Amino acid sequence: MTLYTEKDEQIALLAKAMGHPARVAIIRLLLKKQTCICGDIVDELPLSQSTVSQHLKELKEAGLIQGEITGVKTCYCINESNWKKIAKLFDGLFNTTYKAKSCC
Repeated sequence: MTLYTEKDEQIALLAKAMGHPARVAIIRLLLKKQTCICGDIVDELPLSQSTVSQHLKELKEAGLIQGEITGVKTCYCINESNWKKIAKLFDGLFNTTYKAKSCC
């Protein structure tokens, strides 16, 4: 017997992937550029190549971004089809009407 719905599991996975400010910054950069970015990500953030690579790996595993190898570089962009699904997941959570009867 499972305690959580599939949606709950998906939201938790995505929240974990976005749980670091560097990953949020990477997502913002990719959304701003609206194109595939290779080495520019390292140039934009005050982090080492290996640290950026680790954050990119986490975002890619969660399905937030996708990467394509071109020569010796991997170019990254927002995973558009997953982005829409993710927006719906979070929209369903955050657009739920909350009316407290009483609160501390």
